[in-house]
Amino acid sequence: MSLTRPDLDALPAYVPGRSVPGAIKLASNEVPYGPLPGVVEAVTEAVAGVHRYPDMGVTQLRARLADKLGVDADRIATGCGSVALFEHLFRVACMPGDEAVYAWRSFEAYPIIGATTAATSVRVPNLPNHAHDLDAMAAAITDRTRIVIVCNPNNPTGTAIRRADLDAFIDRVPSNVIVALDEAYREFVTDPEVPDGLEAYGDRPNVVVLRTLSKAWGLAGLRVGYLIGAPEVVAAVRKVVTPFSTSAPAQAAALAALEAEPEMQRRVDLVVSERARVVEAVRKVYPDVPDTQANFFWLPLGDQSAEFAAACERAGVIVRAFQGDGVRVTIGTPEENDAFLGAI
Repeated sequence: MSLTRPDLDALPAYVPGRSVPGAIKLASNEVPYGPLPGVVEAVTEAVAGVHRYPDMGVTQLRARLADKLGVDADRIATGCGSVALFEHLFRVACMPGDEAVYAWRSFEAYPIIGATTAATSVRVPNLPNHAHDLDAMAAAITDRTRIVIVCNPNNPTGTAIRRADLDAFIDRVPSNVIVALDEAYREFVTDPEVPDGLEAYGDRPNVVVLRTLSKAWGLAGLRVGYLIGAPEVVAAVRKVVTPFSTSAPAQAAALAALEAEPEMQRRVDLVVSERARVVEAVRKVYPDVPDTQANFFWLPLGDQSAEFAAACERAGVIVRAFQGDGVRVTIGTPEENDAFLGAI
C-alpha cells in the first residue's frame, strides 16, 4: 500500500538544466554576466541578520515594485520565483477536477503544478510554427476551466503572441476564468507588437501577470518572483503563500537589483544583440529555428534532440533537450555562443 498519492507516480519530475564541471552551460536561461551592482553587498549585509525571520509581508519590495509598475501594493504578491506563485494561484483557483488550459509544449512545471493541486491539465498542441494555438485554446475552455495560461514569450520555444491576437483571445475567455500571463522573459521582448501584459490588460479583473527577477535581473540563485492582479485575487494568493518564503537576503537583493535597472537593460541589450547573431548563424545549419523574443531559442529536432544534446556535451557545451520535441539553447556570452556555433 502506497503512502503517497498513486496518481503522482506517472508525473515526470521537473528537470533542471544540467551543470557539468568545465563545460559551458547554455541550458537554464540564466543571464551570464553575474549579479547586478549592489546585489552582493546587499546580500552580505542581510546575511548578518539571518537569525531573524524576514519581513513576511515583503513590505519594502512590494512598495518598490508598486512604484515601478504604477499599481497599488495590494495588487502585488511575491514568492519563491514566479513558479511558486503559479502553485499558489492554482491552489486558490482550482478544486479537484477543475481544469487548467495551456499550450504544449510550454513551461514544464505547469503539468506538475496542476497535478499537485488535483487539477486536470488540458494541453493544447502548439501550431506548426511552435507558437500557441489561441483558437484551439479558446475552444478547449469548458465550464470546468478555472485557469488559462499564456506563456509570452513561450518557454521553451521563444515564440511570442502579438497584441491583436492576444486581445481577441482574452476577449473570448469567460470572466470567471483566470488568464495567467507568464511573462518571465518580458525584459527580452523587442517586438513592439508583443504587449506588456500589465499595461494592456491590467484593468481586467480576471487577468493575472506573473514575472520573475531570476532572468534579466540576475537573481536565479535567490528566487524572487511577483504576481500582479486584482486585489481580491492577490489577497487570496497571499493567504496561501508559504510563510517567510521570500528570504531576507532575497528581499535585499531584489531591492538592490531594481536600483540597477540601467545596468540590467545594458546586459539585456547585449543578450538581444547576441540572440540575433546566433539565430542567424544557426539557421544556416538548422533553418527551422522559429523567431524568438526570449533569451533562448528553440531547435525543433524531434527524436534527434537527445542525440544533439549529447553531441554538444561532448564538445563542452550543455544545452537542454526535451525528448521527442526539441532543444532549447540559452544565449550566453559571445565566447560561449561561439563555442556552441563551433559545436554544431
